[in-house]
Amino acid sequence: MDGIDVALIETDGETHVERGSAHEYAYDSAFRGRLARGLVDALVITKRDERPLGLAELEIELTGRHADAVRKFLNENKLKTSDIDIIGFHGQTVLHRPERGLTVQIGDGQRLADVLGIPVVYDMRANDMMQGGQGAPLVPVYHQALAENAKRDGNSVAFVNIGGISNITFLRGNDDPIAFDTGPGNALIDQWVMANAGVPYDDGGLIASEGVVDEAIVDSCLLLPFFEKKPPKSLDRNDFTPELVAGLELSDGARTLAALTARSILAAARHLPEQPKLWIICGGGRKNRMIMEDLQSGAAKHGAAVISAEDADLDGGAMEAEAWAYLAVRSLKGLPLTFPETTGVKTPVTGGLLAKPKT
Repeated sequence: MDGIDVALIETDGETHVERGSAHEYAYDSAFRGRLARGLVDALVITKRDERPLGLAELEIELTGRHADAVRKFLNENKLKTSDIDIIGFHGQTVLHRPERGLTVQIGDGQRLADVLGIPVVYDMRANDMMQGGQGAPLVPVYHQALAENAKRDGNSVAFVNIGGISNITFLRGNDDPIAFDTGPGNALIDQWVMANAGVPYDDGGLIASEGVVDEAIVDSCLLLPFFEKKPPKSLDRNDFTPELVAGLELSDGARTLAALTARSILAAARHLPEQPKLWIICGGGRKNRMIMEDLQSGAAKHGAAVISAEDADLDGGAMEAEAWAYLAVRSLKGLPLTFPETTGVKTPVTGGLLAKPKT
């Protein structure tokens, strides 16, 4: 909920990927607050198309902000709308309840296409869920396309995205990717420092670096049923709350939550065919020094290395935006977006809706 990531790629939706420019357009604090309230408003949703309370108005503004971001990006990169074949539009997840077959992303794909005059593929999770899948994660097929360029020397590799929640993609040889959500990412830390220090996130893990880990809390959390559950599995950002560290001092709470994020990621290896030899960390969590140090020390016990996406010549901040562009092309070609090993869908399925600009 920090802002809008825009990334440019050229791709055939299969093995050819040329990565271009990328940029993040941050939300102001007032709009972040509105998004946070939107998560509460969404709790009463029972059908995907419902927009109760303030969500209808929020969806219109969110779509407008995405249009503005695309315009700025094109201007900054001296591009015209005619240079862009397709936009992959994720929108903002406000509710994800796979056990109810329900996932809701606000953002009007048709409105975005009309405003920009560029075709838009959107709502890419829904078909997977209608076919019995978890609706997440969707990025693994893009990770697979990138893997050949990663510094893995033929070894198994795990891509980990640490966003609001964390998810993993495991790749080995020519096997299909295995992917699932591993547990908390940045969301709990963000909520904790906002509630206790009035700042939106722990910049670089600085607050956590001054604290100590409450080992009893981490150990008890890792015994929760979600971590024992075999994949496929996915999370809503509200499935875990900062109440896990209630009563701790600010820095100790941040440090404990950072440790929980890292250890839950490493613990996910129990659900994989083997321990990854290389972990590539993407998303905002790669900037939290304490999370990275915990990951590196934990992986080292298994003879594995942990690196940031940038160390693999990738862009850890732009990867999800790149993935949505890649998925949009796959959607246009009718190629699968999700697989039994990533979302639990029975057979590989495509997804997404195409919105063409109205003339």
